[in-house]
Amino acid sequence: MKYWRKPLDLEQNRASLGRVVIIEDRCKGCEFCVTFCPRGVLRMSDKYNKKGYHYPEVVDASKCVNCTFCQVLCPDFAIYVVEDIENSMTTTAKET
Repeated sequence: MKYWRKPLDLEQNRASLGRVVIIEDRCKGCEFCVTFCPRGVLRMSDKYNKKGYHYPEVVDASKCVNCTFCQVLCPDFAIYVVEDIENSMTTTAKET
């Protein structure tokens, strides 16, 4: 991410990345998670779950910033986000 100025605590903060987990059989295909994802991580799958609904799938996992917005919006608790500690790194390392 490019900054127009350098934040004072840039070296101290690390970018938090997330890993989206979808419980396909709980999903009813409301598309809230897909519609309101601020980073465009999800899309609706062409496949069906046991209930006969299309469920979301991850398009680009590297875009997830662990905001958990999809998790909060899901009325069926079919999606959650886990912090991806292995791929999270300091923002300065990403800049260079």
